[in-house]
Amino acid sequence: MNLILQSLNAERDAIDRIAALTGVAATDISSGGRHAWRCDGIALSESLKAQLDASCYSAQVDYALLLSSPKLSDFKLLAMDMDSTLITIECIDEIADMQGLKPQVSEITEAAMRGELEFNESLTRRVALLKGLDASALQRVYDERLQLSPGAEKMLAAAKAAGIKTLLVSGGFTFFTDRMKASLGLDYAHSNVLEIVDGKLTGKVLGGIVNAEEKQRTVERVCVELGIAANQAIVMGDGANDLNMMSVAGLSVAFRAKPVVRKKASVALNFVGLDGILPILA
Repeated sequence: MNLILQSLNAERDAIDRIAALTGVAATDISSGGRHAWRCDGIALSESLKAQLDASCYSAQVDYALLLSSPKLSDFKLLAMDMDSTLITIECIDEIADMQGLKPQVSEITEAAMRGELEFNESLTRRVALLKGLDASALQRVYDERLQLSPGAEKMLAAAKAAGIKTLLVSGGFTFFTDRMKASLGLDYAHSNVLEIVDGKLTGKVLGGIVNAEEKQRTVERVCVELGIAANQAIVMGDGANDLNMMSVAGLSVAFRAKPVVRKKASVALNFVGLDGILPILA
């Protein structure tokens, strides 16, 4: 196995202590402002995996264990969740804040992302709480609260330079994904449509809900359109509704994700930015 270590602020001696667990010295592969180290040819065991989990998390170091050495050029599609992945917020929670309902909506959001609540039910319940809200609240959230996650611009620039197509697939809303697609120059976007009548939210979603199954279908549909296999896709997400699309990817990336997602992903980035995929695919 090959081990990639990354950190925003870990000292070299902390990296060496982690590398010592593997019996392989760490080679510095830092570049572009990203701090990264590599240990090749590790004999992995359950015991070593548990030690790496504990030591890396304690030192705020992200690690990736890979059987091979994939390259960014091996992939043709980068598919991303939006809320709490490409951007730092959950848009629906911030919209609800305009109604003074953020705690109630956030509680439902968290339960859904942990996989404790079926997504269609969670979205229906949350959107219903927004009934009567002036639609101008959506623009306020976009203008005042929406921010890209750390490393997003570097990651997207590298993907585009490698000729990789980009897909934003979200259980959120077209108001935000359409604007993100345009501003970032993404190739595809797919999400839910909020119903607006007379300038106010009705508390309903138009058409089918973009849930876990629809996210997977969207990734597969775009792969077919591009004439590529699903294992040529990188898929990034943070919640339980991302697991289906992550399961068909060649590389799945859990970004600051819920435990159920970190456990099943190829790579988990808990501390570094989205551009943390670049040293892994160098």
